[in-house]
Amino acid sequence: MRTGRRGLWVAGAVCAAIGSWLVLGTQEATVDSAPGCVQCHEQVTPGIVADWKESVHANEGVTCETCHGTGHVSAADTDKAGVVTPATCAKCHDKQVEQFSHGKHAVAWAAMKAMPTAHFQPMAMTDGMKGCGGCHKIGPQTDQEIQELKKNGSGFGMASCDACHTRHTFSKKEAQQPQACQTCHMGFDHPQWEMYSSSKHGVRFLLKQSGVLPKGTVAPSCQTCHMPEGNHAVDTAWGFLAVRLPMPEDKQWAADRATILQGLGVLDPEGKPTGRLEVVKAANVAKLDQESWQKQRDRMINTCGQCHSKEFANEQMSKGDDMIRQADHLMAEAIRVVAALYKDGILAKPEGYAFPFPDLLTFHDAPSTIETRLFRMFLGHRMRAFQGTFHGNPDYAFWYGWSEMVQDLTYIKEKAEELRAAKGK
Repeated sequence: MRTGRRGLWVAGAVCAAIGSWLVLGTQEATVDSAPGCVQCHEQVTPGIVADWKESVHANEGVTCETCHGTGHVSAADTDKAGVVTPATCAKCHDKQVEQFSHGKHAVAWAAMKAMPTAHFQPMAMTDGMKGCGGCHKIGPQTDQEIQELKKNGSGFGMASCDACHTRHTFSKKEAQQPQACQTCHMGFDHPQWEMYSSSKHGVRFLLKQSGVLPKGTVAPSCQTCHMPEGNHAVDTAWGFLAVRLPMPEDKQWAADRATILQGLGVLDPEGKPTGRLEVVKAANVAKLDQESWQKQRDRMINTCGQCHSKEFANEQMSKGDDMIRQADHLMAEAIRVVAALYKDGILAKPEGYAFPFPDLLTFHDAPSTIETRLFRMFLGHRMRAFQGTFHGNPDYAFWYGWSEMVQDLTYIKEKAEELRAAKGK
């Protein structure tokens, strides 16, 4: 039950007082039984109890100790309240947890920790759950990390399931709504909510949800496409960064993608794999073989085929692929401009960069405005170009994506010329 450190002290004190009254009043009423927990926490955290009472868990006899154990019995041992993890949920929901373990969400914590810039952020942004860690807290973490999160007052760690099935109602109906995805899938580098909600798919669903359109209206939610038949193994063919292996047959696209992979530190200047490739594999950030990519593409085509012809679905997916190809060409050209500045000594290569390529995972920690613009081009505008295309939102694909990338490239080229002129090169 999630409270801050001060809240835990107050909760413990009240629980101790109520617990003493319960013991005096009846031999059986202790915090080892649901009535003991409820009567205490109705005074301390009434919202939690109210949510639990509305849940299927309450109706099915799933009580506090079922998930949190029986270790917490007084104000002095609040730290003994059991940490809820996916393994806890798997006692009853083994199928869903097994599916979850194979999806992208399960490695969210590892993906965040793999980003170099994450380690330079204030504690509140990561372990404090006020930045990237607020969403990336889901996924497997070690017992040591969970205890550290608790010590930092960041909550009880990683229920993971409760990111969509909010505690303590754990509502299936809530998790089936597209708004359940909105908290995380919005904003700078992944504005999927903004793109979906203003697309024809999203507009129809929200009108259906509000009762303007009848209940029988065909209108896909995020879950319709990304969790077909309730499958919790959420994944996509192109992944978050829209790079993959093997290389395409198109020579220009292959060269452009190689440059982007070098900017990501996955390939060295000779095009050979680096140690960062193993991190990419572990975090499932990109598909590294044709089979895994094709599996996700086929799944999406089958989902689209429920409302559209498969010919139409294939055509739309191919347009998304082509948008990535076009965006990659702009992106690679920009990367090469900055890399040339490093090579010619016009721009100092930041300390810690292993190769003479701008590190695209550095984000806002870039030491110069031209590098900052490059990273914004990659994480902000390239994302919108291809994500807008796949989410059926032409305005995002063009004005917030492609058009911005063209402007970014113009700026980077002009800034590079200015820097060269200033150095007399």
